[in-house]
Amino acid sequence: MSWTRNPLRRRVAQTGTVAADSPNAAVAPTIGTTPHAVRLDSVSKEYRSGKNAFRALDSVTAGFPRGSFTAVMGPSGSGKSTFLNCAAGLDRPTSGSVWLGDVELSRLDEVELTEVRRQRVGFIFQTYNLLGALNVEENVTLPLRLADRRIDRTSLLEVLTTVGLGEFVKRRPSELSGGQQQRVAVARALVNHPDVVVADEPTGALDTRSSRQVLELLRRIVDVTGQTVLMVTHDPVAASYADSVVFLADGRLAGELTRPTPNQVAARMTRLGEW
Repeated sequence: MSWTRNPLRRRVAQTGTVAADSPNAAVAPTIGTTPHAVRLDSVSKEYRSGKNAFRALDSVTAGFPRGSFTAVMGPSGSGKSTFLNCAAGLDRPTSGSVWLGDVELSRLDEVELTEVRRQRVGFIFQTYNLLGALNVEENVTLPLRLADRRIDRTSLLEVLTTVGLGEFVKRRPSELSGGQQQRVAVARALVNHPDVVVADEPTGALDTRSSRQVLELLRRIVDVTGQTVLMVTHDPVAASYADSVVFLADGRLAGELTRPTPNQVAARMTRLGEW
């Protein structure tokens, strides 16, 4: 399953490219040769405990075009987190295949998989996962330093400016609001120019105002830089910022909405809860 991009989006998002002289060139994702940033083909995932087996995903097939913003929703236990973990290479499917661009993740050993995640996937978590002893700049550049990669100061400044933190580079997390800390996490996810940014409940720990700012930021990096974002959320308002919403129930795909509104998402979730 794949979804058409929002035709109202700016041309840069439709083409998945950014002009070299664009102020957003430094935060644009790496563009591959395939139309999908992430694709799952007949993916199933089982967890076993003794003689008991639980199937968290059941033959899920889905594709996410480059430059798209997709929300993943479903009732508790529907398989959302397993779906995201498999898509990001954090967990291996029991059967089926997961493609990150033109790379099939199941063919990689653990060292290779770690390297692919480090270079081609950006992660945003509900709890920020910032290091309190490091300032904003050091937290954002941590993935580069762990990979022993050169830090491009111009690119770094443009990433920080994109997320609205250009004036806070020397502050530590304790000196920032929750919304600002999550923006640091967004910048850290973007600094590698990944194929896809995966966000697991990115507004779950934020107040309404900070949530809106983070969601507007995610929407903007998709529209302006052509970044691909895959977000798990339980919030219909958060989901309405996406181009489409994919629903899961009992480990299976249970439909999708394009150009969703909060009311449409809430109604669909209510029906899934009764399913």
